[in-house]
Amino acid sequence: MTLLTIGQLSERSGVAPSAIRFYESEGLIHSTRTTGNQRRYEQSTLRRVAFIRAAQRVGLSLTEVGEALRTLPDNRTPTKSDWHRISREWRPRLDEQIRRIELLRARLDSCIGCGCLSMKSCALSNPGDVAAEHGTGAVLLEP
Repeated sequence: MTLLTIGQLSERSGVAPSAIRFYESEGLIHSTRTTGNQRRYEQSTLRRVAFIRAAQRVGLSLTEVGEALRTLPDNRTPTKSDWHRISREWRPRLDEQIRRIELLRARLDSCIGCGCLSMKSCALSNPGDVAAEHGTGAVLLEP
């Protein structure tokens, strides 16, 4: 079995050693220790790190990634069929994220969604700050 040092895993995956240590502290990846207490990772950890990074790139949180990885038996590395199953489960979450981003893009030029950047123009779309009744932040961008 080929084992990688944290430096080798970092170089091969393109992920900083600090991120690798963080992923391990969050239980997303696992290592063994040498007698000198140095981390060693199975080569299959590269695939887990790639899975984590791909999920992060589409906006998923590490909590969501961890939940998905915990569905795999014996903490094994995700396979192509695992990725298909998990990505189908994530699709509604991603569709909602896309909808919100499109709404933000549509309103970006004139409105922050009322947080509020312009009291002058918001006097027309948010008279009397009625949006404040719906919560804090950009409440007009929420569903």
